[in-house]
Amino acid sequence: MSEANYTISDLETLSGIKAHTIRIWEKRYHIISPSRSNTNIRFYSNDDLKLLLNISFLNKNDFKISKIAEMNPQEISEKVSSINIVKSSSDDYIDNLIVSMIDLNEAYFEKIFSSALFRIGFEKAITEVIFPFLQRIGLMWQTGSINPAQEHFTSNLIRQKLIVAIDSLPKTYDEKAPKAILFLPEKELHENSLLLYNYILKSKGYQTFYFGQTVPTSDLKRILKITAAKTIICVITSELKEKDFATLMGELQQLSKNRKILLSGRMLVENPQKLPKHIHLFKNETELKQLI
Repeated sequence: MSEANYTISDLETLSGIKAHTIRIWEKRYHIISPSRSNTNIRFYSNDDLKLLLNISFLNKNDFKISKIAEMNPQEISEKVSSINIVKSSSDDYIDNLIVSMIDLNEAYFEKIFSSALFRIGFEKAITEVIFPFLQRIGLMWQTGSINPAQEHFTSNLIRQKLIVAIDSLPKTYDEKAPKAILFLPEKELHENSLLLYNYILKSKGYQTFYFGQTVPTSDLKRILKITAAKTIICVITSELKEKDFATLMGELQQLSKNRKILLSGRMLVENPQKLPKHIHLFKNETELKQLI
């Protein structure tokens, strides 16, 4: 496990607890104690973050801070695990998923996901819990506080859930059904958003052709001839050089005749680009549903 180096501002961003509140808890209740660097700068560890998330969860579930302060970290963790989280909010689910990731605890991940699934259904569990959770993981990457093993562990659990959900949908072989191709461009490996969009299209009666990661755009010409698909969906998460992005847009525009090209992904949503005519951006599953 990587050694975290959170500032109190990082803790506020990741936990949603105000820095002022964290300082009060430190001074009054000695709940967490930051370490100090050689230059006397305060910093916090993964254990501090996990403890803070657990304390916040108990506090939201009517445990007084003074009572929580009397527990040791193990007792706090056991108390959190014993609480029925079916009635929890999306933020609570996300906090607990972070704890499951830090500990590489698949059983706890399953408990949280199953609870969200029961309360709000699969699609909302993904869009209101899992995707915001992945955004929080992105913030943790920026602080260098998680290592690739932790991120891959959790992403693969999510990927399994999406694949099982897709497989459970009725299969569509009707030749008259609308057809869509879904792919990630070359060197793009972040697949979970594309899997969700595949789930949505299949649930709407589309016959989908899912090609997944790192597909050369040149291969799409042959694929389009075989499938006669009228919709192409591509997700771009990783940063592309300006030249590579222009090349990709040019190649997609050549394929847009009588077809709908739909793009999404963090790279485009966070850094809006001018897109060629006939190529449309959608930011989330709601906008995708409107476009299809």
